[in-house]
Amino acid sequence: MYNNIIQAPSFYRVGLYIRLSESDEDKTYESESESIINQRNLLMDYVKMSGYTLVDEYVDDGFTGTNFDRPSFQRLLKDIESGRINCVITKDLSRLGRDYIQCGYYVEQYFPQKKIRYISILDQVDTFLESANNDIAPFKALFNDMTSKDTSKKIRSILKNKKEQGKFIGSKPCYGYMRDPLDKGHLIPDPEVAPVVKKIFKMAHSGTGVSDIVSYLNDNKILSPSMYKNTKSSSRQKVNVWTISSVNKLLKNRMYTGDMVQNVQTKLSYKSQKKVALEKEFWIIVENTHEPLVSKTVFEAIQNAPARVRTTHCNREKRLLENLLVCKECGNSLSVLYRKNKNYKDGKYWSVNCNKYARDPRRHLCYPHFFPYDKLEEKIMSVIKTTCQKYLDSLNIKELSERVLQDRTKEKNDRQKEKQQLLNEIDELKRKSDALYDDKFNGIISVGTYTRISTQTEKQISALNYRIYEIDNEENQIKEDTKEIAKHEEQIKSLLNLDEPNRELIKTLVKNIYIDKDRNIEIQYRFKMLDDIKTNYEEIN
Repeated sequence: MYNNIIQAPSFYRVGLYIRLSESDEDKTYESESESIINQRNLLMDYVKMSGYTLVDEYVDDGFTGTNFDRPSFQRLLKDIESGRINCVITKDLSRLGRDYIQCGYYVEQYFPQKKIRYISILDQVDTFLESANNDIAPFKALFNDMTSKDTSKKIRSILKNKKEQGKFIGSKPCYGYMRDPLDKGHLIPDPEVAPVVKKIFKMAHSGTGVSDIVSYLNDNKILSPSMYKNTKSSSRQKVNVWTISSVNKLLKNRMYTGDMVQNVQTKLSYKSQKKVALEKEFWIIVENTHEPLVSKTVFEAIQNAPARVRTTHCNREKRLLENLLVCKECGNSLSVLYRKNKNYKDGKYWSVNCNKYARDPRRHLCYPHFFPYDKLEEKIMSVIKTTCQKYLDSLNIKELSERVLQDRTKEKNDRQKEKQQLLNEIDELKRKSDALYDDKFNGIISVGTYTRISTQTEKQISALNYRIYEIDNEENQIKEDTKEIAKHEEQIKSLLNLDEPNRELIKTLVKNIYIDKDRNIEIQYRFKMLDDIKTNYEEIN
């Protein structure tokens, strides 16, 4: 196919590539011929019969063929680049991959460019031989892609039917359950951890707070869901720790009432492993499919318990510095909390603390950053006003606005240069596409090669056109910003004066206010003309 000179058999340093689609302990092979062992035996016999030199084998067990992001395949590519192997053999083209565009790229471009001989035994494809089978390889790759898509649809339909029957089709049951050995679609309580789940619900129902439940579980060294899962299926060790999040997730799981809840998320497509959450209206719920670990009455009572309803004071007005205060140690927000205390005026006061620390103080996930809010606000605003007044006395607002205008003009010119470059790239791709069509028309390249390359070219052109669309939007925004400069002049004056500060002005001026465990405070401003200020709470107090 590529007019390569056939060398002596011993010249070829072979890498055997073996792939098996997704499988787990509860799933058998599609057919015996697809198994890893049988693929290996077929390939080994072929290498031995041909007299080639076997260098290594690359096995991706449980990886889809719809993409090439597979660990052993990536290792194979590295060995090709290093010159360790010069021949790749697979059982058939579908083992190499089922994405016809990528599969065609490796067979028709990458392997020939690297002088790699590729052999697909059952398809009788050999890139170093002139053969009709080589010419139809792209169509076989397309067929494999279509087969994968069709198989995905059929599997989804079968799985949906099982979900609607109340059969469990997940890879692992939730903590507290295990598969029934007599019916893998039925769940039964796991005798090792089902009592833990019952204990958690019992504590929550009796009024025990989630933080106390977490402390009880950790103090008694009870295996967390992730740790228990790893001890059952993996040698990887993780820190055994329960969190408020893991307990809350368990308490909200309707599966523990005996109802089967599935179809809560789905894959984007048959070529993608990424999953997205589905709206509740698409969930598939079948009641009373397995033994409950908590009664429905108790479960509903826990969901509706006042202690489990977070009071957010949504109707209250936000405090001046709220959402600007950040913990220096962990990066979480410093929450502004409303508290009742008879020792304070009106029996209430506001405080500040690290959000991460406050969620679970017993585990010491961070440090306490406790401040009476009003005093902290007073002192921080004093520092901000002093800083702004200093610049108000020396800053030329007109000069600033002219500088902003210059920056915007430069941004606009940069966008126009980028846009012209993109237009040139599109013209070049279109010229190449026209030349490619001529090559196909004159029989220089195959129809399959033309289809694949032209498809890639169209994708490139589409991506470039989208970037041009973004640039046009950015240019329109720059125009609007330029028109608003006069308005910004008045805003800057108001910000720097701050006679009557409000949240909008403060948020426009201040980016973040960091406070560490030693009460050191750092105020970061949004405008470069205002230097960041560092101070200490005790000093300004």
